[in-house]
Amino acid sequence: MSWPTRASRTVYENRWIRVIEDEVVRPDGEQGIYGVVEVAHPAAFVVALTDDDEVLLVTIDRHTVGSSVEVPAGGTDGEDPLVAARRELAEETGYEAADWRAIGRMTALNGIARAVGHVYLATGLRRVGDAGDSHATRLEEGISAVQAVPWAEVMRMVREGGIDDGETVAALCYAALALGRLA
Repeated sequence: MSWPTRASRTVYENRWIRVIEDEVVRPDGEQGIYGVVEVAHPAAFVVALTDDDEVLLVTIDRHTVGSSVEVPAGGTDGEDPLVAARRELAEETGYEAADWRAIGRMTALNGIARAVGHVYLATGLRRVGDAGDSHATRLEEGISAVQAVPWAEVMRMVREGGIDDGETVAALCYAALALGRLA
């Protein structure tokens, strides 16, 4: 099945997103309008795992949903996704990783959006500081806490709704698969 597009127009655009309105023919043959949010650049998500089997999580204030517990993440801004992942980990947590492994690619909100995300597992963590640019970035982005949470506790948080960001849940699932914790 496909959704033939008869016409398309951009109704809003900024440096991060574009909102498109498509005149489509739906799978049932009827004509309709379909709104699509197109993200300008892919995102990078980092599941950073300490030597003590803890996941680095950030608590961030989101304009859309309020307080949210998430893995470090952000837009690639046109960079290679691994470069962006390294930058996001340092900016959001004050850590860097010796070892990086690409563990998945996902799309978010694919019923209404074109938003690609690349997921990385980062290990061999080392704290590189809590001042300067990374501290300023955390304040600017509304990050109020960075915590290392034991893997089992992270899974409990997901199960009980303490972590409900869909992309974070998906990134943790990719990590669990990569670590052999899910079949």
